[in-house]
Amino acid sequence: MKSKKFLGSIYLIIASVIWGAMFVVVKVIVDEVRPIQLVWLEYLISLVFLIGYSALKREKWHINWRDLRLIFWIGLIGNTISLVAQEAGTGLANAQTASVITSTIPAFMIIFGWLILKESLDKVKVFSVIMAMLGVVLIVGLKMSGSNVVMGILLLLLTSVTWALMSVLIKKVRTYSSLQITIMSTIVAVVCLTPFILSDMKSLISINFLDPKVFLSLLYVGAVSTSVAYVMWNKGLKVISASSSGLFYLIQPIVGSFLGWLMLGEQISFGFLIGSIMILASVWVSVKFDGSSPEEARLASAGNNI
Repeated sequence: MKSKKFLGSIYLIIASVIWGAMFVVVKVIVDEVRPIQLVWLEYLISLVFLIGYSALKREKWHINWRDLRLIFWIGLIGNTISLVAQEAGTGLANAQTASVITSTIPAFMIIFGWLILKESLDKVKVFSVIMAMLGVVLIVGLKMSGSNVVMGILLLLLTSVTWALMSVLIKKVRTYSSLQITIMSTIVAVVCLTPFILSDMKSLISINFLDPKVFLSLLYVGAVSTSVAYVMWNKGLKVISASSSGLFYLIQPIVGSFLGWLMLGEQISFGFLIGSIMILASVWVSVKFDGSSPEEARLASAGNNI
């Protein structure tokens, strides 16, 4: 179980690093592609790679109505509502506010893990979450601003709640692999977002897909950030408890801030170093002292193939 936990931690770290780098990529093309079009396009691109990979693996597909219902809610809650709320909330507030508010995801994952998965609550988990959230504040600051910051904060809180709920529901899917979960939940998101895309086709048509900057950015967010990262995240969630896995999500602001400084010339402060240490330490403490119940251990062995 220790080796699986270590491997699960690696999967979650890979996903968080990829998503952290995506902040830089999105900043590069934010003036070229509108947020909702960007999300829709990245899902379409990712489906090409995910379905192709599944075909190469010759995965066996089956029907399990209980798990399919769960995957539908995963796609609707996490892949659709959460991302749309995040894009809208960030637009009404700002990126720093978004980073701070979404740092509450681990706290909500602890709550849902306790309510839905019957995971135990202990002082170590609570302490780890508080330390990680303070680390995020040190990295990105606590400057709340924007065109409608109150509405932005509410939408970002919705992002945190829905993402946390999605991550916990994934642990209840027993008969599908992480790759299959990602494919089906992505299809749900594409179907849900398509009506919004069709209502504003001008924005989609106006995108210059031949521009290398746009093409390479879309390739990254679709093939890497969605295809690879979502599979890694879903696979890690199969092994690491919900209360601990949420902390890995907070590695994103570390990677995003560092790459913003390295590639875009953005400023970072001494708080970045202290905050990064606090986040990484909280992740280590939570995983080190995380005990999985027999039921969780059984679930960890299910759907454990990419």
